[in-house]
Amino acid sequence: MRSRHLLVPLAALTFALAVTYPATAEETSATVTVTGGTLSITVPADASSLGTQANTVEGGTISGPLGQVQVNDARSAAAGSGWVASVISTAFTPPSGPAIPASAVGYTAGVITKVGTATYTANNPGNLTGVAPAVTATGITGDNSATWNPTINVTVPGGMAAGDYAATITHSVL
Repeated sequence: MRSRHLLVPLAALTFALAVTYPATAEETSATVTVTGGTLSITVPADASSLGTQANTVEGGTISGPLGQVQVNDARSAAAGSGWVASVISTAFTPPSGPAIPASAVGYTAGVITKVGTATYTANNPGNLTGVAPAVTATGITGDNSATWNPTINVTVPGGMAAGDYAATITHSVL
């Protein structure tokens, strides 16, 4: 009779061990990869009129906002890397007659709204004849973005003919 009392608990223990601890177990390693995104720049499609000035012999400066420019850097950059947003302008040309040269076009970045860890510098080029740095980001850690609304300054020479003058202002980022 004693052996029967012993068999029941022993059988229960054996069953519990079989349920709790599998006879074999294997592990699987799993990984995920997050790749770096892109570096991009967004600019307004059309700035419309930057302003108006009365025709004078002396000339003057017309200044106006271009519209929001934004750089998004989702490259998950390593610490210390950076980017440069550059700008260039064509001459402001009328339907006929002499143009206002790109050397008379300046750029002031203004307030830079920042997201992420970086140091942003407005370079404010005074001449857009060639590609000129507009805003520089250095000391970047991870993803970041910068947004600004630049003011375009056009120095109109004296004696220019009345009319609408148009130019193309191109931004790029590297």
